[in-house]
Amino acid sequence: MRSTPISAPLRRKKPDSAVTLRPLMDAPPYSAAAVDVLRLPAGATERDQVAVEEPLEIRIGGLPVAVTMRTPGHDEELALGFCISEGLRPNEARLPEDLAANQVEVDAAEFDPARLQRSFYTSSSCGVCGKGALEAVAVEAARVESELRLPLALVASLPDRLREAQAAFAATGGLHATGLFSSAGDPLCVREDVGRHNAMDKVVGWAFRQEMLPLADNVLCVSGRLSFELVQKTAIAGCPVLVAVGAPSSLAVDLAADRGVTICGFVRDGSANVYTAPWRIEA
Repeated sequence: MRSTPISAPLRRKKPDSAVTLRPLMDAPPYSAAAVDVLRLPAGATERDQVAVEEPLEIRIGGLPVAVTMRTPGHDEELALGFCISEGLRPNEARLPEDLAANQVEVDAAEFDPARLQRSFYTSSSCGVCGKGALEAVAVEAARVESELRLPLALVASLPDRLREAQAAFAATGGLHATGLFSSAGDPLCVREDVGRHNAMDKVVGWAFRQEMLPLADNVLCVSGRLSFELVQKTAIAGCPVLVAVGAPSSLAVDLAADRGVTICGFVRDGSANVYTAPWRIEA
């Protein structure tokens, strides 16, 4: 299969202005739902909020291509980011008139259903053959050659900056988040979702709409651990640095090293574990 860097079909420009993130606020109504909870050992029943989880069907040309369990909101971004990470070349995404249908339609002129099936097969085989998974990502993602360097102090501050923008997490305690930051540490886009990969897809979809891909001068920060899928999406988006409060998996480290992505885990209290391409982090 011919290698096609993500930068080929996508234009990259600076955003008109960074998205200003407000301090913690009430969660959006579509992201949290009220339920009754029995609090033990006190025995009191109270109203509480939990994260909303609903299915979203992603369609291309009227053909269902995937169903993902997600937190509603920014569904178009989610669909675009998903398609990009699967090696497709989307143009735009739109919601149907019936919003209750939990569907989103993606415009992709060069859509090849067989290509999607091959991609899903490879993804499902990651646990069987790590080498095959690495080779599959290499087909879709050019090696990240960005010369971006970041001070440790800035990197260590990103989880707290991300946390400040997690309104739905503050209300429910049940959502993951991904944030896109400038090289100066300014937040550009933060998205929350019950699925960590969905949160990443929403940010990548936002960046696509802003014509910012590849993200050669930016850094991504996630609220949990570093899985293979998150590093895959980071590499395909062309982002040189991925920061997390949790630990990476072995395959995530292998993929990051192969694609030239710097991954930092256990980022907290002014410290970080840098697993790959450590020259980008200046202590």
